[in-house]
Amino acid sequence: MIAQHARAARGRTEPRLWTPSLRALTPDTSMGFDQIEFARDVLRRPFDPWQEWLVIHAGELLPDGTPRFRIVLVLVARQNGKTEIPVILSCYWQFIDAFPLILGTSTKLDYAKESWDKAIKLIEKVAARDDQAARDIAALIPRRGWRRDANGEQESKTTEGCRYKIGPANREGGRSLTIDRLVLDELREHRTFDAWNATEPAASPWGAQIWALSNAGDDGSVVLNEQRKEALAVIGLDEREQPIEPTGDYRIGLFEWSSPPDGEPDDIDALMYANPSAGARERGGRRDPEALLAKGRAAMRAGGDKLTGFRTEYMCQRVKKLDPAIDPAAWHDCLDPGDLSEVRNRLTACIDVSLDEQHATLIVAAVMPDDRVRVEAAHAWDGRDCLTRATNDLPAMLARVRPRVLGWLPNGPAAALAATLADRSAKTGKRFGWPPPGVTVSEIRGEVPAICMGLAREVVGRTLVHSDDPLINDHIEGAERLRRGDVWVFSRKGGGHCDAAYATAGAVHLARTMPTPAGRPRLVTVD
Repeated sequence: MIAQHARAARGRTEPRLWTPSLRALTPDTSMGFDQIEFARDVLRRPFDPWQEWLVIHAGELLPDGTPRFRIVLVLVARQNGKTEIPVILSCYWQFIDAFPLILGTSTKLDYAKESWDKAIKLIEKVAARDDQAARDIAALIPRRGWRRDANGEQESKTTEGCRYKIGPANREGGRSLTIDRLVLDELREHRTFDAWNATEPAASPWGAQIWALSNAGDDGSVVLNEQRKEALAVIGLDEREQPIEPTGDYRIGLFEWSSPPDGEPDDIDALMYANPSAGARERGGRRDPEALLAKGRAAMRAGGDKLTGFRTEYMCQRVKKLDPAIDPAAWHDCLDPGDLSEVRNRLTACIDVSLDEQHATLIVAAVMPDDRVRVEAAHAWDGRDCLTRATNDLPAMLARVRPRVLGWLPNGPAAALAATLADRSAKTGKRFGWPPPGVTVSEIRGEVPAICMGLAREVVGRTLVHSDDPLINDHIEGAERLRRGDVWVFSRKGGGHCDAAYATAGAVHLARTMPTPAGRPRLVTVD
């Protein structure tokens, strides 16, 4: 029954989220109709139904004949024919529109070159035919200088001087150029605005169009997230897809084939939203719904980065991190409302500091009677003076919480608190008010990979519980792996904070390694 349901499924031609047209779209109000005819009759490489829908809506014209959209943002799951669209359009732009300059970019030059090669081969295949359309195309291909691929420069040029250049997406691409059509492929990989700032201003102010294509990214996909946020605002939605008052630039268009935010990998309907070519028989179809459903179920069983990867690649859902250190689904399963009141005599604590020294977190933990370890946020400091306030607050706070051990990581940003945290009495034999009575200060040095990987193991094994604290959730779910050979730690790079994740891992490690109390001495006699 399930297999029959999957085989009967078919991807949706219309995207789940899209910017409405300003007027009815006809051959007079959208250039997309002519592009569809060109693909079908000249290139003899017709668009799929969803691709036709896209070029018609993205090709909307204003009354003065210029494109309605300056930015066309396309999101769709992998292997649905996304990259095929700029390949065909680049041929149209160069040989029909005769734009002076088309620039194609991708995060790697090889990827941009692959699309460029496909476009050139398509045109050369057309020129080899014997029909009027082929002769018209052939007349625009020069005998010399048609294709240049040397000295790091790749471009094709028609007899009318219309150029199609490619380059990597970096801070140099596009500068000193006036671009009529710009393609930014895999926008999710733009982790800074360097490439965007180099190319977007270079787009001609008169009728230029930027095609930004991608599947879903994570919190580090800053350019994609910013452009999507602006496009959603035009539709009247916020980033969580909740209704707001429409605002923003009506000339940015969003066309998003994605699973709903609450869609799951074992939901065939959710999968079909993100895979418009699924089940299609045109050109053999690009997606088998039954196989897609099987992959989704396997990803749910595996969890971790496999599940995260499936959500981004096959469901086009945004995740916090593409390589999460802690399995998000498993972390959610560890939710168990409660507190540490019954084990207050066995508390451990750990403090850590963010890389930018703008945030610090104190986490406490203890092993519960059922052998699960519970974690809670004791306090957090943020702002430029957070370390000063942490220094002032810690003695009184620890005297109140009374953990048996306080841990910190001297080889990380918490080194900024070394003068505060170091146990000075251990060297001098004298007490200076630090640490508070009954508290042992523990430096966590070489065990850092062990505490990070140990926390992940506790979460996967559901041997950890938490009370759904927003701060801990945010840092845990945002933590990404930084691999060091065969081990890994939480990555501090990427702009987000993860000090609560490190503090949680340290507190759990100390709770698990703290000796079990011997209890009251008893006299046992044997007769």
